[in-house]
Amino acid sequence: MAKESGLGATVSVDDSAGTLRDISNDVTDFSIDTPRAEQVTTGVDKSATERLQLFADGTFTMNGIFNDAANKSHAVLKDVSSTSVVRTVTIAISGQTLSMEMVIGNYSLSRSASGELTWSAPCALADGTTPTWS
Repeated sequence: MAKESGLGATVSVDDSAGTLRDISNDVTDFSIDTPRAEQVTTGVDKSATERLQLFADGTFTMNGIFNDAANKSHAVLKDVSSTSVVRTVTIAISGQTLSMEMVIGNYSLSRSASGELTWSAPCALADGTTPTWS
């Protein structure tokens, strides 16, 4: 596989009714983390660290431009604070797809002094399924 940019990525998120919505046009940037916990298991007989891999996790933070059109970012995220719904978040980049069941912890709106209205939404793995790219 060749080196590639993140141009042309697709970000889709379930609305609270469970319908996957493509909100890519509203998302300006995102970050994905798929860490593994580690346990240090070094015995006193060693001079270098030994570790075991433990639980897998996944987080996703997306930032974007406010858009209150039907089925766009505000419609998808506006009820994060009033519904306890696990949502599918899917990121597709150049034929590679990561889909995770996530809890969206916050939908934060920010208006700058110059007038931009932007949002941020951090997500965390919800269902115990190891995040896997396909």
